[in-house]
Amino acid sequence: MKGIFLTLFLISNAVWGQKIIWKSDLKLTWANFKSKTNNMNGSNVVAYTHCGWEYSVLTSSDMKAPVKIEFETIFNEDKSWKDDKRINDYILLHEQKHFDIAELHARKLRKEVAEKVITNADYKKYFKDIYNKISEEYRNFQVSYDRETDHGMNKEKQNQYNILITEELEKLKNYQKS
Repeated sequence: MKGIFLTLFLISNAVWGQKIIWKSDLKLTWANFKSKTNNMNGSNVVAYTHCGWEYSVLTSSDMKAPVKIEFETIFNEDKSWKDDKRINDYILLHEQKHFDIAELHARKLRKEVAEKVITNADYKKYFKDIYNKISEEYRNFQVSYDRETDHGMNKEKQNQYNILITEELEKLKNYQKS
């Protein structure tokens, strides 16, 4: 009998708590930010979005058999924080874009995996490198996004990123989870 296993992983460290799954028509609200603890250093931080993705792998010991990998972009409510005295709709849009960036990189993962990981042998050979490369791109993009927009305070840069993220999601719309 072939062994089948399922693996779940989250790009960030927490898998517990209330999760919201990314959907194009679902937008975050301030009520979704439920953590009472600010884990971010710096007085200019108004909110923190804890997001990333989970993935599952369905495989067998037959190296020629097809492998099935699914990615799901998630927002962790219990790890996401806001400063109630300084929040506004503009900052909420900045935080939504963090969630959208996670979806963008999940789509990149779906695309590369669909192109290169067909069998269990492919999974063993390529998946880790693909995952690590796109995870690094994701982390770097999130850092650049916050640095260049000054956490959403630079409205011109924020607008540029809003457009860029929307365009990139559109380019990879075929890799949106159905």
